[in-house]
Amino acid sequence: MNKAINFFRESYMELKKSIWLSRAQMVQSTIFVFIVVGLVALYIAVIDLLLGKGLGLIIGG
Repeated sequence: MNKAINFFRESYMELKKSIWLSRAQMVQSTIFVFIVVGLVALYIAVIDLLLGKGLGLIIGG
């Protein structure tokens, strides 16, 4: 039981050392992540489409 209390106490102390983002920074980071995820999804979709068309030409589908 003492180890659990010590763990939570140390965890709380580490959280106090953390530097938290402001609301504006959080919104900016979230928008950036959405844009990057969208670009990666678009890239994968284009590659998938091209490979699908290429394979279709090769095997006559």
